[in-house]
Amino acid sequence: MNKAKLAMGTMILPALLTGCSQSNSDKTIIEQPSVEIVDGMFSAEVLEALGRVGNATPSPDGKYVIFTLAYESIEENSSNAEIYRMNADGSEIKRLTTTPSSESNLRWIDGGNLIAYIANDSDTEKPQVFTMKPDGTGSKRVSNIPNGVMCFEISPDESRIVFGSLIDADDKDPALFEGLPNTSGRVINDLMYKHWDEWVTEIPHPFVADFKTASGYEVANEKDIMKGEPYECPMKPFGGAETFAWSPDGKKLVYTSRKLKGKDYAFSTDSNLYLYDIESGKTECLTQGIEGYDTNPVFSPDGSQLAWLSMATAKFESDKKRLMVMDMKSRTQRDLTENWDYWPEGIAWSPDGKGIFFHGYYQGTKPIFKIDVASAVIDTIATGVWDYEGVQPISNDAVIALRHSMSRPNEICLAAKGQEPKDLTTLNAELLGKVKLGKVEKVMVPTTDGKEMCTWVVLPPDFDPNKKYPAILYCQGGPQQAVSQFWSYRWNFMIMAAHGYIVIAPNRRGLPGFGTEWNRQISGDYGGQNMKDYLAAVDYMKEKPYVDADHIGAIGASYGGFSVYWLAGHHEGRFAALVAHAGIFNIEAQYLETEEMWFADFDLGGPYWDKDNAVAQRTYANSPHKFVDKWTAPILVTVGELDYRILASQGMMAFNAAKMRGLETEMLVFPDENHWVLKPQNAVLWQRVFFQFLDKYLKDNKKSAKAEEEAPAQTK
Repeated sequence: MNKAKLAMGTMILPALLTGCSQSNSDKTIIEQPSVEIVDGMFSAEVLEALGRVGNATPSPDGKYVIFTLAYESIEENSSNAEIYRMNADGSEIKRLTTTPSSESNLRWIDGGNLIAYIANDSDTEKPQVFTMKPDGTGSKRVSNIPNGVMCFEISPDESRIVFGSLIDADDKDPALFEGLPNTSGRVINDLMYKHWDEWVTEIPHPFVADFKTASGYEVANEKDIMKGEPYECPMKPFGGAETFAWSPDGKKLVYTSRKLKGKDYAFSTDSNLYLYDIESGKTECLTQGIEGYDTNPVFSPDGSQLAWLSMATAKFESDKKRLMVMDMKSRTQRDLTENWDYWPEGIAWSPDGKGIFFHGYYQGTKPIFKIDVASAVIDTIATGVWDYEGVQPISNDAVIALRHSMSRPNEICLAAKGQEPKDLTTLNAELLGKVKLGKVEKVMVPTTDGKEMCTWVVLPPDFDPNKKYPAILYCQGGPQQAVSQFWSYRWNFMIMAAHGYIVIAPNRRGLPGFGTEWNRQISGDYGGQNMKDYLAAVDYMKEKPYVDADHIGAIGASYGGFSVYWLAGHHEGRFAALVAHAGIFNIEAQYLETEEMWFADFDLGGPYWDKDNAVAQRTYANSPHKFVDKWTAPILVTVGELDYRILASQGMMAFNAAKMRGLETEMLVFPDENHWVLKPQNAVLWQRVFFQFLDKYLKDNKKSAKAEEEAPAQTK
């Protein structure tokens, strides 16, 4: 047995490079970890040791690119991101910060002479805005916001800054709480009292402040521009700096908000763009009448036009995104992607204002495109077996972007029209070069209704077509979330392949990248055609001579977890083991338990008590809990108790049902995780339990046969 210990280098910079106001000597600074690699095995520990690249931002003169690089420490059970700078050609990478907490929201200011960013401040113990020189010296805190800064955007003339910060959302009756300072009780009188993984006690608001003053850069005289409004901006849980857009003259600001609360908020996706006039303080709604999401506003370079992403359908959070443009003088709107049946994402104007770059899901990948604003003609800038994101234009025909695939995490690249995209960083190449990776193949699978389905198949390292391998069907969540060339730190196909499994990952009905009809079909058809698509992929692949048809598993999270529970009662012997994370087991309970009610109301077809609603009744008739009597395969259930999207009780019900049925079943519960498993030690434990369970039933023939033999007699 060959052993190779990969000792990853550490870089400790002098304290003067980071500034004492953001350092804390009693906290550990997380560096790139050392990891032991045995026989090229891509393990959970190797997965956690990979660097995570983000925030790639070119300098105004095009000479440099700054970015963040994060590492996780299993020992410390934590992670942090530092700021790096490199030349525009990818050479001379230099680390700029060394702190025990993460930096983010990188922006060049002062013509490229300074960098503004968010870092944790040891004095206020809150995230604040800092500035530093491009060589990492002269770090200075320039904000002192009591509740901290979540994100920010600086006006083009740098005279002002807009930032998000939390305000109190509680509306307590003082008479009830008088003399009860230690009570933990909450009085609830409306919906949306909790969201994702938190009770809603605070909400973000947008503040505008002075930034460039006579004495230098300083956040001063801040003003809550939504004062008195009980609405979110940025919108939780994922809203950030993309919420804001400054006009080029810095006199106006566009922001995104869903100005609804309680039950109205819980049942609506109707966010709008609002134009705020700095001088008058007046606000105008720009997108009144569009009932779906309106997000990501971006002004054209001359300020004459505003681009944004828009969904037309109320409550449908996975509706086709449209690339809209508004003439700011006439307020007329155009849908530039009206004749393009795919989703645009990550929009950015070209410097000449004639085109807009974006990336978008397309046939199982996520290329970079550019659309001509006048003609709506779309050019492809970068393609291949990649997912691109974070597009930052550096000319009218070229961008800096991030790209990843099923074979590697994000690296920074240069993409230009007519040229092969080029990686500027290879920060994970050394570590990945030490492990064996599987081969990714694209297979077109015939479906039961006469179509073809793009399916990604990942083969184990050192694949031998003359051998037989166990296989795993990957069921995607969302439910409208693409199976493109994504890289996941949980559902990672390379680590599955490294453990000797063939991975089958279909782009079943309901996923973007294959047209509006394909994407929308799943709504109101849970347990329908998309499940037939899964079974079609399994049936197609199990005919391959190298697939062990008796040892195929099904795995998935969220809607993928629902899929596993549903398949458990309908697979007719196809699966020998099942793994469901954060999945819907009882759809009737899910309709009432979840917090974002718009999703359940639209996708499930309506409430279960509406007996005249045929779509809703079909949905609830297909709830997985109704088919437990047909469950035969061993199942692993994993849940997080801070998951308010799909409550842990859903998985616990499934586990209890399987146990009562006499099936081999296990459950992994994380009291401190939400819909995902994010903490490093929890992540490693999840991987260990995941593979221990699958190996037990998909690799050990005797145990698998015994489990089938002991399955409840009435289900055979």
